[in-house]
Amino acid sequence: MRAKTKTGAGQPFLLVDSEVVRKIRQHARASNTTEICGVLIGQDKDQRIEVTASIEGENADQAGAHVTFTQDTWEHIYAVKDKKYPSERIVGWYHSHPGFGIFLSEHDTFIHKNFFSSPGQVAWVFDPHSDEEGCFGWVDGRIERLTRVAVQDRRGGEVAEAGAEEGAKVHGAEGNVANTQDKPAAKPATPGGNRRIRVMRDEAERARTEDAISLEELVAKVFFSLALLVLGGLLSWYFLPRSVLVPVFLDPTGKLIDAQTGEVVGQWQPKGEAAQQADPAKSGQPSGPDPGSKKGDDAKAK
Repeated sequence: MRAKTKTGAGQPFLLVDSEVVRKIRQHARASNTTEICGVLIGQDKDQRIEVTASIEGENADQAGAHVTFTQDTWEHIYAVKDKKYPSERIVGWYHSHPGFGIFLSEHDTFIHKNFFSSPGQVAWVFDPHSDEEGCFGWVDGRIERLTRVAVQDRRGGEVAEAGAEEGAKVHGAEGNVANTQDKPAAKPATPGGNRRIRVMRDEAERARTEDAISLEELVAKVFFSLALLVLGGLLSWYFLPRSVLVPVFLDPTGKLIDAQTGEVVGQWQPKGEAAQQADPAKSGQPSGPDPGSKKGDDAKAK
């Protein structure tokens, strides 16, 4: 039975776990000459599609330029989903294009319209020969290449590259669709083909990174402050005047003698005597010549 195509409002945002991307690549590279397929598991809500896991399409009808989900394939997919991902849903599918670029052929479009017709379902395509990849989904009722795509990397892994080439394939009758053209001709690249898929870290990884940066900044600030303190002390010691303590001895006569050279370096004076010599006015003695003596000298002269 042919399913109705449901339409979506605008282009959704697609967030894919990096482990899913790695498994798709590994699956495709294991079959470098024939197409492989599988489904994407995750959640779809409010124009945001999150892909958290994938299930390989075992027992699919594979060929060099086409792949078809058989009854056995769907039985395997639903058995794995019910066991491992009972609370998740199928949010799309993936398949490979070994050697002929990133695009959806008529055969692929037929599969997407009939088996993945929900607005929250996408088609991921990977070329194991060129390592190009891209994703297609529903935009206002049409299947278009998605530009709002990001890979959520919890391990700091590699960046996924979007494909640049597109090609064409044809399909036969409905049901188990057979391909009538083994080597599809390449078409000109679509706008936005050569673009890098953004890599997003999850919140836990981002928090750990920010904590590590904060600790590094704190350590750097502490060492910088200590370096400034040491440098300031050295400059002060070198440029500013400083006192030097010299050990001396005091002999019985009041002389100060250098302990190292034995030379007399000064004369000891009690604090009171030194103050009187420094300020004669406080001692009560006149500082100038005696007036009486001057008058006596004048009398003798007469």
